[in-house]
Amino acid sequence: MAFQIHDPARLSHAYILSSANPAESRQLARQIAAAAVCRRGSDVPCGSCRACRKAAANIHPDIITVTRLPDSKGRPRREIVVDQVRELSADAAVLPNESERKVYIIEDADTMNVQAQNAALKLLEEPPEGVIFLLCAQNTSLLLPTVRSRCAEMSLNTQEAEADEESAKLAESFVRAVAGGGDAELLRWCQKNEGMDNRAAAAFADCVAALTAEMLCRRKSDLGLSVRELTRLHTLAERCSDMLRVNVGVKHIFGLLSVNAIDSNGNEE
Repeated sequence: MAFQIHDPARLSHAYILSSANPAESRQLARQIAAAAVCRRGSDVPCGSCRACRKAAANIHPDIITVTRLPDSKGRPRREIVVDQVRELSADAAVLPNESERKVYIIEDADTMNVQAQNAALKLLEEPPEGVIFLLCAQNTSLLLPTVRSRCAEMSLNTQEAEADEESAKLAESFVRAVAGGGDAELLRWCQKNEGMDNRAAAAFADCVAALTAEMLCRRKSDLGLSVRELTRLHTLAERCSDMLRVNVGVKHIFGLLSVNAIDSNGNEE
């Protein structure tokens, strides 16, 4: 996706760039960052000025990338933590080195834990002058609504429709397994699908909540679930979605579903 803007002064102070393919959102983030620091003044980025060449080489001092820190084995940690956002906040208060603007690209922004997102919210509410934040995300539902409301959103839909369709199919398959009423069948289903990553699990949980909400609106289920059973399942799906937003492990979530999705003794949870 080529990005060019006539008047860089019209750039928002913050964007959420969402794509099922992280490489796509990161590429767009680099293009927006180049536009922000480009020296040409209009129809940017030009791609040929000194600032654009530095941006393309990832050496521009006013384009800063924030990533998950490595663990002891050199692998990216599960979360972006609050200390990283605090360091970003302190750095954002410092004037740019070469450009009129500073740009922060936050990769995997949807892995920020709640404390990190709350710290980021303060920045987004009162951004330093001339600072732009670019949040790259695969699953924007993992971002707090207050964070999303402070950003302009740009969605790259190359793979998103396929991912949504797969999540919807999994949600329907899960509800069918619950409607079957067999603990063993449900356990097998959960064990088969517990290997998905956090983002996919969150999308699946959201689809279960949406599907059961739709059935509740009709006050019936084609699968034979009662209103009481649908309400229970809807509440459980929303609970799992909330837990995934604070990075609870996917296997723990599927363990919860396998135990609690069917009310075997007829009592409320």
